[in-house]
Amino acid sequence: MFKTLLIANRGEIACRVIRTAHRLGIRCVAVYSDADKQARHVQLADEAWHLGPSDASQSYLRADKILAIAKAAGADAVHPGYGFLSENSGFAQACFDAGIAFVGPPVAAIDAMGSKSAAKAIMAEAGVPLVPGYHGDDQSDATLLREAIDIGFPLLIKAAMGGGGKGMRVVEGPEKLKEAIESARREAKSAFGDDTLLLERYLTRPRHVEVQVFADSQGHCIYLGDRDCSAQRRHQKVVEEAPAPGLSPKLRQAMGEAAVKAAQAIGYVGAGTVEFLLDGHDFFFMEMNTRLQVEHPVTEMVTGQDLVEWQLLVAAGQPLPLAQQDVACNGHSVEVRIYAEDPYKGFLPQSGLIKLLREPASGVRIDTGVRQGDEISPFYDPMIAKLIVHGSDRVSALGKMARVLDRYCLAGIHTNVGFLRRLVSHPAFVAGDLCTRFIDQHAASLTGEPQWTEHRLALAALAILCYRRQGAQERRQASSEPGSLWHRADGWRLNSDPVLTLRLDKGDGELLAVEARASGNGWQLGFHGHQVLAEGQLQDDNLQASLDGHQLSLPVWRHGDSVVLFDQGQPFEVRLHRNETLQDDGHEADLTAPMNGTIVAVPAKAGDKVKAGDTLIVMEAMKMEYAIAAPRDAVVAEVFFQPGQRVSDGAELVRLEEA
Repeated sequence: MFKTLLIANRGEIACRVIRTAHRLGIRCVAVYSDADKQARHVQLADEAWHLGPSDASQSYLRADKILAIAKAAGADAVHPGYGFLSENSGFAQACFDAGIAFVGPPVAAIDAMGSKSAAKAIMAEAGVPLVPGYHGDDQSDATLLREAIDIGFPLLIKAAMGGGGKGMRVVEGPEKLKEAIESARREAKSAFGDDTLLLERYLTRPRHVEVQVFADSQGHCIYLGDRDCSAQRRHQKVVEEAPAPGLSPKLRQAMGEAAVKAAQAIGYVGAGTVEFLLDGHDFFFMEMNTRLQVEHPVTEMVTGQDLVEWQLLVAAGQPLPLAQQDVACNGHSVEVRIYAEDPYKGFLPQSGLIKLLREPASGVRIDTGVRQGDEISPFYDPMIAKLIVHGSDRVSALGKMARVLDRYCLAGIHTNVGFLRRLVSHPAFVAGDLCTRFIDQHAASLTGEPQWTEHRLALAALAILCYRRQGAQERRQASSEPGSLWHRADGWRLNSDPVLTLRLDKGDGELLAVEARASGNGWQLGFHGHQVLAEGQLQDDNLQASLDGHQLSLPVWRHGDSVVLFDQGQPFEVRLHRNETLQDDGHEADLTAPMNGTIVAVPAKAGDKVKAGDTLIVMEAMKMEYAIAAPRDAVVAEVFFQPGQRVSDGAELVRLEEA
């Protein structure tokens, strides 16, 4: 087995590889760009080497730099992860030439599958079923137009060297054909440096089913079950599951054997994925990924195997741990990909600071490369984490995933958590009515903007009242006069009913007035002409609530004068109007970042006594410095950032207490 492994990647896959390598006693070397200096994979590795600037073309895609580091660090193997250089045959060859094992397939196998059109020609010769289409070398307009007419419509145009939906067009009829070909060519040339196209019959309701294959250098090749990856947006997967639901044993075996045949046709060694389009009972080869897939954890969950360990064993020349007849799949597994993106605005990628990250404590495997306080940069793929669950069957696995998403709390940037919660609970999805256009077909119910309901408004107001009460209790306990009426937070007043009026900002430009009258252990809330009897308490970052007798528990988070309520995976943030304060415990809510920027100096530290006007923290934005000063005489209770860290607009910088 190898002694030192360099991981030529970043983020969650680098952390994933390090976890297995360390379990096997292998020393790990990480590489990082400027943007990843403090990244999780850097801190998990035994040592880390700087690659270069944040741009991937100057860091993670620099094969020469990575190989130089591998030699300097004494690495005897390189794991490429997925993406970046994982399917770059030139990098694989350079590793072999340097006497360093490449944890991946042979160079010839990568080259054979590198072009979609060449791959289809090889598969046709091997007898693997193909979608009717044209994959020829003649790329003239006349030939493509003629072949397209012969194939028929609807038609799919694809970039031969493509991926991720780039260079892909669906053409419904001949009138738009020439324009679509020209557009696909331009995009393919820009994205891949090659404008070669292939044409295929467009299947209107196909499923995307793939088979995990593994081969060793002794000539053994097996398949480890299948996965369904039909839930996609922009031709990119967001939910994967194993095994693929609804396949008969005969069809499942036929697809597995076809995948093995595809791998053997190119002399494959290592982990690979053969992807098929399933149309009813017919399946067609789509492509082969000559690397580990993002969705490999669902296969690990149902087989009980560690596929990264298998990769390392095979790369070290050892045989496969199991024969085909020994492979057993148990239960059902579902994976969702958490992305920094806004599903309600066309899945636009997001970047910024993760102000809060709470992960479920049990019942889920989480593969991630980020932590609370990390920044999602604009330089790389916006995937934050993968959540993977296992159940005895598909229905129980989907139910478990819904509960996990309810408890996965992330704030500071937009994510797709709420969207995923809707998706895995959608009746048609639960029923297994799957196809690659599922998200488009159900867009109205999946991507509609989340709305503040009367129920959620009442919960948000209740959460604010509970935080006020909690602050009053803490102040009372710390006071020399615990019986003082000034420590009350129920709106008490002399010769009048105890009542509070909360003016809440939901971010829509309008303030909502909520009247809260103390009633027993709770409050009678009045707003929008409604009256709700609300009781609640804060417990372990959750709001234990009762609204008119309806009891429930939801995660909540207090950030300055804002409260974020997490309901069905979706964050709902409400902020007290600035004329009021949420913290009655002396917590100053105005010490927040006025804009996105970088902390350059922190004169204050916890425990310091400061006077009004003293500089507590200095940040830089747009090449100008801004001093954040103490608004009053106080004691610094906590400083949340240090020099060099980036902050987002509104991030809490310093917490003060009464002197």
